[in-house]
Amino acid sequence: MLLAHDKSQLLIIDVQEKLLPAMSDQRVVERCVRLVRAARTLDVPITLSEQYPQGLGPTVAPIREALGYAGSVMEKVEFSCLKNGALRERLHELRRQGRPQVIIGGIEAHVCVAQTAIDLEEQGFEAFVVADAVASRTKASRRLALARLLKSGADVVDSEMVVFELLGKAGTPEFKELLALVK
Repeated sequence: MLLAHDKSQLLIIDVQEKLLPAMSDQRVVERCVRLVRAARTLDVPITLSEQYPQGLGPTVAPIREALGYAGSVMEKVEFSCLKNGALRERLHELRRQGRPQVIIGGIEAHVCVAQTAIDLEEQGFEAFVVADAVASRTKASRRLALARLLKSGADVVDSEMVVFELLGKAGTPEFKELLALVK
């Protein structure tokens, strides 16, 4: 199934100041920024989770700046976002509004991202994990997570696929604006 901007929501998981330096792929930030900018341009609701921000710091500045005031930033201590009451309610409320497709970026791929995506699939959502917008401390952990997610029914996509699927067609003002993100 293809993504549709009017059926999607974006979830960026735990891209925080004290976690990021340990990640094997630092592109995760620029790819998450790409997703946030595309979501804002196309009116896709955005949720950011932060794992224990008192200890791990806030979401990194580039993502917070791209978000502006366009989404919700929610704290958690659970690994899966769906195990947190407030996050679960937000994701389900957006689904009730006709947005069952959850586009996921963040860290770590084999922990919070994987557990969230698997829980989403089990609760009737369509999880789209953005491979170039997720990272783990080791490349092996990221590879294992993506393989497991495919097996669990999640779609594994890349950020360019997301942008073009959400756009749906060329020639619009949104296309012209977002084309710069993928060049």
